Amino acid sequence: MRKKSIYYRKGKKMERKMTVDKIKTEKDKEHESIAISISVVSIVANIILAVLKLAAGIIAHSGAMISDAVHSASDVFSTFVVIGGVKMAGKAEDSDHPYGHDRLESVAAIILAAALAVTGAGIGIAGIRSIINSKEIVMPGVLALIAAIVSIVVKEAMYWYTRNGAKKIGSDALMADAWHHRSDALSSVGSFIGIGGAMLGYPILDPLASVIICIFILKVAADIFKEAINKMIDKSCDEEVENLMRRMVLSHEDIISLDLIRTRMFGSKVYVDIEFSADGNMTLYEAHAIAEHIHDEMEEKFPDVKHCMVHVNPVEADHSVAKEHFVTEEAKTGKNVRYIDK
Repeated sequence: MRKKSIYYRKGKKMERKMTVDKIKTEKDKEHESIAISISVVSIVANIILAVLKLAAGIIAHSGAMISDAVHSASDVFSTFVVIGGVKMAGKAEDSDHPYGHDRLESVAAIILAAALAVTGAGIGIAGIRSIINSKEIVMPGVLALIAAIVSIVVKEAMYWYTRNGAKKIGSDALMADAWHHRSDALSSVGSFIGIGGAMLGYPILDPLASVIICIFILKVAADIFKEAINKMIDKSCDEEVENLMRRMVLSHEDIISLDLIRTRMFGSKVYVDIEFSADGNMTLYEAHAIAEHIHDEMEEKFPDVKHCMVHVNPVEADHSVAKEHFVTEEAKTGKNVRYIDK
């Protein structure tokens, strides 16, 4: 009868695991579909804007608008990188990559940051050359001003559209692409100011706007690069997220103390290691049931968690303190000091 009960529990566990894996697979496919749909819209919008801004810049003699057109054109390449990164990161685990390919999305974000930096540097150099050769500066026309306004509206709308999609699916590469849209919108603001100033009799403002655009683009590129690198070197989650995880673990009455909690970013996913103490007189089945419950709840309540490793430490139960939840300082800072989490 006992063996039958054990086999029944194993069967239920396998059934639940298969269900969870199926849900995760379907969710990954849905996320990939969302990312590609958003990327296609981005490509079409950027091609149209790049052509319009380039034509307006040439006709209206605006260096800032031509620089803006180059920026929009670079976004087309960036979006193709996003598509490639998302598709490769979504590949299933294999014998050579047992933890999956999630970090490839961070690689895509690094490539996007590099492309953005090169584009920004090119725009800045062109602006500086125009300032040095100020005699060659030509007064821009009103068409460039109209193109700048259209670009601001369209690119800001694309930023929010892409950003919402990136947050929904937790995609670093898509979020980097969203910032490409935002940088393009703000660079168009710079173009608008520069062109407007030049039309008012200050033609130096047009190439000066290109230099300001360059500085902003380089700042965004540096931020994207830093975020991607952090996820490549196993940076921990935000403290707020870890605190939520601690509270979840400590909400279980059978847990006497939380001895350790460690998190690490793996691309857009999170891995969690947990150690807690429980009554040493429990049976192995009882301790395993608690650990399994913590594992399943962690992956269910925190969608970005790809895997949670749980270790149970046996201790002599002291009923005078069993109702208190003890947390070692190591669980928060890595130091072996204990305090009570009330």
